[in-house]
Amino acid sequence: MINRTLEQVAEMCGARWNKQDAAIRIAGVGTDSRRVTAGQLFVPIVGDRFDGHDYVKQALLDGASASLWERGRAVPEELAEAPLLLVKDTLKALQQLAAAYREELYVRVIGITGSNGKTTTKDMVAAVLGTSYKVHKTEGNLNNHIGLPLTVLQLDEETDCAVLEMGMSGFGEIELLTNIAKPDIAVITNIGDAHLQQLGSREGIAKAKLEIAQGLQSRGLLLYNGDEPLLKAELARTPLPEGTELQTFGLQSDNDWAADNIEIGAVSSAFAVSRQGHADAGAVYEIPVPGQHNVSNALAAIAVGRRLGISGEQIREGLAGLTLTGMRIQPVRAYNGAMILNDAYNANPTAVRAAIDLVGQLEGFRKKWIVLGDMFELGPDEAKLHHETGAYVTPEKAEAVLTCGTLSTHTSEGARVSFGDLADDDSIVHFDDKEKLADWLKARLAPDDLVLVKGSRGMRMEQIVQTLEAG
Repeated sequence: MINRTLEQVAEMCGARWNKQDAAIRIAGVGTDSRRVTAGQLFVPIVGDRFDGHDYVKQALLDGASASLWERGRAVPEELAEAPLLLVKDTLKALQQLAAAYREELYVRVIGITGSNGKTTTKDMVAAVLGTSYKVHKTEGNLNNHIGLPLTVLQLDEETDCAVLEMGMSGFGEIELLTNIAKPDIAVITNIGDAHLQQLGSREGIAKAKLEIAQGLQSRGLLLYNGDEPLLKAELARTPLPEGTELQTFGLQSDNDWAADNIEIGAVSSAFAVSRQGHADAGAVYEIPVPGQHNVSNALAAIAVGRRLGISGEQIREGLAGLTLTGMRIQPVRAYNGAMILNDAYNANPTAVRAAIDLVGQLEGFRKKWIVLGDMFELGPDEAKLHHETGAYVTPEKAEAVLTCGTLSTHTSEGARVSFGDLADDDSIVHFDDKEKLADWLKARLAPDDLVLVKGSRGMRMEQIVQTLEAG
């Protein structure tokens, strides 16, 4: 983590401070007064419903070495002698501090964005690089305008590689993050339907994701999903830093990094790398996670590993030992032994279709159940998109579709159209309550069944998984 004197920190973030405090050392940075550790710099963030300045006194009492403070805001008498760094805007000062710290580090940064799969790809890249380097990766959901700066400031000066996830909901957000992180390699996993409400179209999403290229180091690598034509089209209109190298990955054979002989199981996937003219051609890899979309994510991790000089054998070792962040196609067992694929972290139409395809590819189960919740932030076409998602489920892919939530009534209607005469009260069922859905399914679930559970974060669909696990 950052370890600097108060004087150095003030210079890095453009702050004014009490000169006699210049020798105080800062060890780490935090924004949550409830989790202050000794020596930290406390950054009071100002939100619509809270003001971190109200907690500065407590943060200092709990061990923070100093705190930022917005200029023009009255300093309480009890803080008159406290070590405060005066800045115009505490959030912008945090971001400036992180950008300055990153410039001082000799670290290779891999920035990852995309509508779907960025967390899984981050985990895969970190697993691959961890076989040869000291790696730090984004933890949890620290991938936004606050989380990414905090992640950068967590880096030790001995860190070799930082794998940084970059999330967004609107234009300009990825541009901000990439200009803080200054990646050596930028990865775009795909373009989906998330944030249509803010960005208006999938073309807008492609444009927003390609903002990651703006912060690339000179002669850096932009690695993007070549199966997505919108990325190729938008890339032709996107100015790139000098010497940027472009490589593609994906399931189509014309990508720089593609896959052959894909085998998908309930808990793993295997594939051979197709890269004509290179040593990787024909190399076989296995990942402990199912789905063709995850094979595509793994190709990106392999490409990053090879770029940084990691051997195929080390990459195989890293991917084989992969541990994914929770609720991303996470296999768990129901109370009676039935297989549950917990994919409840988030959802949008592209991600749900990929999960449905996965279920369709899996064999050996008595019955396959697809459990879907509402998808949020889809804009004015949300009803249509839910209907189309339901219609994407065919009787060949799954025997039953259970839905929950107001918008998911449209999902059920779409599934009924797809199932046609096969639709009945046990194959297409809508619920307005997760507990009712879980209880209904639990009463019908057999030990050799498969259940996929997916929905937007706000739906908390993992509660269904927890009920099925507990029995």
